[in-house]
Amino acid sequence: MKPLSEIPFSVLDLSPIREGGTAAESFRNTLALARHAERLGFHRFWVAEHHSLPGIASAATAVVIGHVAGGTSRIRVGSGGIMLPNHAPLVIAEQFGTLEAIFPGRIDLGLGRAPGGDTQTARALRRHLGGSGDRFPQDLQELMAYFRPGGPGNGVHAVPGEGLDVPIWLLGSSDFSARLAAEVGLPFAFASHFAPDFLHEALALYRRYFEPSGHLDRPRVMVAANVFAADTDAAARRLFTSAQQQFLSLVRGTPGLLPPPVESMDRVWFPHERAHVERMTRCSAVGSPETVRRWLEQFAGETGADELILAGQIYDHSARLRSFEIAAAIHERTVPVATQSV
Repeated sequence: MKPLSEIPFSVLDLSPIREGGTAAESFRNTLALARHAERLGFHRFWVAEHHSLPGIASAATAVVIGHVAGGTSRIRVGSGGIMLPNHAPLVIAEQFGTLEAIFPGRIDLGLGRAPGGDTQTARALRRHLGGSGDRFPQDLQELMAYFRPGGPGNGVHAVPGEGLDVPIWLLGSSDFSARLAAEVGLPFAFASHFAPDFLHEALALYRRYFEPSGHLDRPRVMVAANVFAADTDAAARRLFTSAQQQFLSLVRGTPGLLPPPVESMDRVWFPHERAHVERMTRCSAVGSPETVRRWLEQFAGETGADELILAGQIYDHSARLRSFEIAAAIHERTVPVATQSV
């Protein structure tokens, strides 16, 4: 098993809109977190496409990526992910070709096949409503062709985009994208931070059926986890209650803003709701630096991850910065993690 120091750590941010806050505040906080992550040595910083969710501000994902990349200088910036069924492949090739032209060598394109919202929102996005993502493989091939020198050979060209090297990742929470990533020889990222049920099956399928390609000569796996780190286990558990409440609102079909933490969830949820939320969030490192270190080591060992991408829906911005600082100190092992300052 690799030591944590040899596994790159990255950040997944949803630009959370908190109760009492605004989208503008969320974007300022996202950029501040990205700069913090860059100083701390995180490998990449990804934002995700979601729609019609009051607590998530990153719907216009390519725009947010430009905001983050323009405010940083070294860290890789990308999508975790773009929901390809919502878009014409040419549009995504042009958007990410533009980003790569402005920020050369720093842009990633992670792709998912879910709509990132409900059916009504998907219809408003004018996506093809096949209901099963059945055009995703064809759309992926079309998108990849736009980046090739000379384009796809049909007279249509992505300008900018054509001939540029924009790394593509496939994202998923089941075996579909795992099999497709293996078939076309692309790196694969699993969304275990909110949908962990098929984590090990998907990784096993991806590794078993991987075919080397011009993009990648061996399987490469990124695995997502939530991290809520604080100086004590109790303080971290309290931070975690904001995310638990937000997941609970999704379970109830009433998505909302990121709420402040509470002292206990006991009076907030019913037992069956607790079981549902705990299943969704079981890939979460919650605790003091030592607790989080032990959890991440076990998680990395169980998954054989080549990279860990960490999310943290934390209400207080300074506590969120602190949580990622603790994670970075665990990774680097440069100073005692319990004495880090924000």
